[in-house]
This record gives sequence, C-alpha cells and structure tokens, in this order.
Amino acid sequence: MKKWRLDFIVWHWVHAAVVLGLLGTVFLRKTFLSWRTNSEILTQKLSAMNLEVTADQAKSLARAIRAPMWEWHIILGYALAALLVWRILLFFTESGKQNYKNFKEDNLHKKIVKAGYLATYGVLIIMAVSGLLIHFDDALGISDKTAEMLKEVHEFLYNFILIFVPLHIIGILIAENRDENGITSDMINGGKK
Repeated sequence: MKKWRLDFIVWHWVHAAVVLGLLGTVFLRKTFLSWRTNSEILTQKLSAMNLEVTADQAKSLARAIRAPMWEWHIILGYALAALLVWRILLFFTESGKQNYKNFKEDNLHKKIVKAGYLATYGVLIIMAVSGLLIHFDDALGISDKTAEMLKEVHEFLYNFILIFVPLHIIGILIAENRDENGITSDMINGGKK
C-alpha cells in the first residue's frame, strides 16, 4: 500500500506551485513592478522626451503596467482557496490523517513540525479568506476601513509564509539526509507504508 495517495501528491505539488506563484507576484509587486519606482522612471523618461506627466498620471501608468501581473495574484488566490478546501477534505482520507496519527507518541521535534504545518494551514486559510474579502469588498459592502484592516492582516501573514517556505525546504533537506531518507521521492511516487 502506498504511503501517499495520488490525490494527496497532486494536491501537494499544485499547492507548492500556487504558493510560490503567489509569493512571486508579491515579490514582483514590491520590487520590479513597484508603482512608486516605476512612476518615477516613467516621469524621468517621459520628461527626457519633453513629455510632462503629473505624479498622479505616472502613478496610474505604473499601476496599469503591473495590473496583468496582479490579475495572476487574484487567480492564484482563487486556486489557493480551492486547494485549501481540497486539503480539508484530504484530512479525512487515510493519507491525510496519517501525519497526525500517533501524535502523542512523537518526539518533541516531530510534534513541533506537525503543529507548524497545522499553523501554516491556519495562516493560509486566513490569508485566502482575507484576500477574497478584500477582492469582493464592494460587492460584500465591506467598509474601506475594514478592507484596509483586512489588507494589513493579509500582508502581515504573508511574512509567515515567506519564512515557512525556506524552512520547509531546509527541513526536507535535513530530514532527507538524516532519518527520513526518501521523503522527497515518496512525495513524488507515493512511497510505501
């Protein structure tokens, strides 16, 4: 019998791609596609061509340039929400439950790792819900003040995921070279119980 069912394996790798895609869009938004930086570049370059734009016009142009990329963030956000619902359903499968069976018998390190995964799922659920509420704030009648608070929570929790991803990768590398040899290949081929 396989350790991981195919649906769990597919979920894991699609989830990884979606989370990395979301992180990538935020990275681009805060760096190369920052409206602040790009509006200054637009103002300077257009001025060099003897075309004058106001700060608001440059800001509008810079935001228009990054809008298609930000649409990907929204699409990936929908995907994340769907994947989280899928993961909740997977908790009820043998594959999904196995990590949390025998929790009391696990050593402290394993308990911390498992609790960390549960906390990460919780953070991702809050991020998905807050992202959807921000996106549909007008349709839901959410006030600007509440939408701004939701945005702050959403952006604050982003830092948790930004820390989790490299820790997860480092943890896998350590586990692969210590007591869980084959952990990566198991998440590709299903492994054996």
